[in-house]
Amino acid sequence: MVKIRTSRSKAPPAGFDDISDILQEFGDKLKDAQNAPTEGKKKNQLLWDIYRIHHQRSRYVYELYYKKEAITKELYAYLLKKGYADQNLIAKWRKQGYENLCCLRCIQGKENIHEGTCICRVPRKDIKDDKPVECVTCGCRGCASSD
Repeated sequence: MVKIRTSRSKAPPAGFDDISDILQEFGDKLKDAQNAPTEGKKKNQLLWDIYRIHHQRSRYVYELYYKKEAITKELYAYLLKKGYADQNLIAKWRKQGYENLCCLRCIQGKENIHEGTCICRVPRKDIKDDKPVECVTCGCRGCASSD
């Protein structure tokens, strides 16, 4: 007879209760951003708030584990597994030159308009125009580490 796997959710590791309220706030903000009216926004601006909240939530988990050392490795792994933070984005933040990266799409050449580095990754001193710079993908205004 074949065993049927049931989804038994394990209890979260110790320390999850301390940060669950803040993670819930990020979840609520994300739902509000998804349900926000789209009137008056350009097509590329529809996802900017979602990208921004996703970045903030991942940065929160990253700083708790790597900067403040306030959570355990087990809790960090649990948060990544449950989707509270973006594992690939955090991996990039740990590399030199990507400490302030806004999203992964800005470093993927095929994803950008000119098939190169996104405009938000170019240091502000190297941009010749005095116009404010915004990424088309996520709305970032500059995430180069040299800024």
